[in-house]
Amino acid sequence: MSTGLIILLIVIAAVVVLGAATALVVRGRGRRGGPSLQRRFGPEYDRTVALYDGDTQAAERELTERLERHGDLRERPLDGAERQRYTDRWTAVQEHFVDSPREAVAEADRLLGELAAARGYPDGGRYDEQLAALSVHHGDHVEGYRRLHRAARAGAGDAAGGTGGTGGTEELRSALLEARALFDDLTSAEPGRHRAPAGTGRPTPPPASRSHARSHAPWALHRSRPKES
Repeated sequence: MSTGLIILLIVIAAVVVLGAATALVVRGRGRRGGPSLQRRFGPEYDRTVALYDGDTQAAERELTERLERHGDLRERPLDGAERQRYTDRWTAVQEHFVDSPREAVAEADRLLGELAAARGYPDGGRYDEQLAALSVHHGDHVEGYRRLHRAARAGAGDAAGGTGGTGGTEELRSALLEARALFDDLTSAEPGRHRAPAGTGRPTPPPASRSHARSHAPWALHRSRPKES
């Protein structure tokens, strides 16, 4: 057998092996859907399916794309001083809410964007991309950030007109409370706290310290505001 023929056979074999490997990769990606994506994204999976009017295939294509873009992201840990600094700022936001709900919500929105960037997510100036990355790793709580951001933008649009009544304030209060879950995830010192156990769709709270829990207690959000004259 000539040397040229041997080389040709080797090349053909390499092409066949490469083709088979590619097919396995594509097939493996196709199996990411369904229960696997549901476990990964939690409530975000249901929200995305609803966004596509029940078209599960279209929703899973989007979620798979997010997973491929951001699945390998590794969160940068916060040191103790950083964690305390963010905790103090969130507490100040909650206290500010008593007198200025809209400003407090806007502050919380900026704070969450800054915190996510500090943990290694895309910068807050690229909100859509940051949200997509957060949904891959914090699917159980990312909706709270989304709701807070909408409230902050709506408040910026009609700030000149005031809050417009108790209903608006209550909606802002609810948005801030819901967003706190993501804040707690991002400031947690326990790796993997945000991930839900397989098959549950809900995260299991770790045995956090009492002092840490008290630092996030939204006491200010429940205080009665004085009536305006």
